[in-house]
Amino acid sequence: MLDKKRIQEAQANVKTYLDEGLLKRTITNQNVRDILIRNSEESISVAKLLFDENLSPLWTMVCSYYSMYYIANAVLCSMGYKVGDRISHKITADALITYVKGELEESLVEEYEQAQQQALAIIKSDDIIESFDRERIKRGRLQYSTSEQVKHSKAETSLERARQFMHEMQKLL
Repeated sequence: MLDKKRIQEAQANVKTYLDEGLLKRTITNQNVRDILIRNSEESISVAKLLFDENLSPLWTMVCSYYSMYYIANAVLCSMGYKVGDRISHKITADALITYVKGELEESLVEEYEQAQQQALAIIKSDDIIESFDRERIKRGRLQYSTSEQVKHSKAETSLERARQFMHEMQKLL
């Protein structure tokens, strides 16, 4: 679950990104959004193929992460934000926390009929957003040093997180 410190850090970072032009308010570009969605779908398909054929746990994780990255940017694009080229992965993670977390909570809450289940939705939304951040960090760490057995296990987790993340992000599009 996202802790208060991480949320505050993301919000402060987003203000800086906006001030420095690393994140920009823009008019939603449907073509860019569609390209990002297609890239996301292609990335998850490749990740699944790599995993199912046991070809490369490393690239399963990388492609899983990129499916999340692209769909996250499609959602941000739909909300009128454009992430720049510099430190784009960190900016995307912080912008998700700042702008998408609340929207995701709302869409998840609508799916549940009872107040008890609504509380679970808020926890789930934090987990969905945090999964992007975890995968971003894990991709960097595992891409450069980890055993093949550990990579395979992590690849399966990455693929499942990416599927769940994409499913939830697509609801916002």
